[in-house]
Parts: sequence; C-alpha cells; structure tokens
Amino acid sequence: HDRGSMARKQGGRGHITSMAAALAVAVAVLFLAGAPRTAQAAVMAASAGIEEACRGAADRDAAVDYEHCVASLSSDAEGRDAADMHALAAAATRMAVEHAAATEARMEGLGEAEGSPRARARLGRCTELYGAAADVLRDALDNIRARVYGRAVEQIAAALGAAERCEDAWKGEEVARGGGGVPVAGHDKEYGRLAVVALGITSGIA
Repeated sequence: HDRGSMARKQGGRGHITSMAAALAVAVAVLFLAGAPRTAQAAVMAASAGIEEACRGAADRDAAVDYEHCVASLSSDAEGRDAADMHALAAAATRMAVEHAAATEARMEGLGEAEGSPRARARLGRCTELYGAAADVLRDALDNIRARVYGRAVEQIAAALGAAERCEDAWKGEEVARGGGGVPVAGHDKEYGRLAVVALGITSGIA
C-alpha cells in the first residue's frame, strides 16, 4: 500500500515537472516570436510620429517640404528614436546645426583655394554667415533641450536667412563665373530646407 502510494506521488511530481518544462518552453517561444514584432511595432510607431510631425510642420509653413522632412528625420538615428515632438525638434535642429557648420567649413576651404580676390571676399562673407547661423542654431538647440521653445523658434527663424544672404553676396557674379552663382548652391539649398524643417516642428510645440 505504501509503495503504491509513493509511486503515485512520484508519478504526480513527474507530471508536474513535465508540465512546468512545457510551459517554460511555450513562454520562451512566445517571447521570441513576439520580440521582432515588438521591434517592428516600435519602428512603425517612430515612422508614424515623424510623418505626423512633418505633416503638422508642412501645414504650419508652406516652405516645409513634407517628403524631404520625413526622409531627413527617418535617415537620422536621433530622429528615428525620437519619442515625442520635443525629441524630434531637437533632432531636426541638431541636423541644421551640423549642416550649417559643414557649409561654413566648405566655404572656408573654397576661399583658401580661390585665386580671385573678389570671389574670395564673397566666400569669406558666406563663411561668416554660416558660422553665425551655426552659433545661433546651437543656442536654439540648447533652448529646445531646456524646453524654452518660444526663444528657440525666434533663433531658428533668425538663422534661416544665411542661405539667402549668401546667395545675395554672389549676385552679379553669375556672368563672371559662367552662370555658376554660389559655388556650393546645392549645400546652400539643403541647409535652408533643414532649417525650415527645424522651425516648422519647433513651432508646433512653442
């Protein structure tokens, strides 16, 4: 009688152990199956956030190119990881800072290699303009991070004019340069587009 009882108890323990093992395997399988979906959901949520922010920016400012806004923020790690409008505004402004600084360095390099004193003076003017814009945008980025959005909007708006003023410095030079105009016009244009995106998104939370 005792031996039969013990056997039944041991059998019960074995059954419980088997069930626990099966349950653990099932949980592990569900976790692994769910992991990619969770990551995919996070990517989709980030994409939706960028699209919504860019749509709002384009609605507020006709100068914002919606497709360019989405593509720019989606190509940036900070933009993709942004959890809210605050983070997106910071990412967009940081990108504008980096582009202004890169354009400044490019203009400076061209100026050092330029043989014409007149062209060198124009490049020097553009170098100063982009240097000042980068500084103002850095201040704007600090204000965004401190959530002083109104001041940041004013600063980004002030920095927007760098591209236009650089182009003004080259007016009348198109014929002399064979219609070339600003030597880094493409870079110049991209800066303006990024700064407008930063302004449009930051204005949405100011």
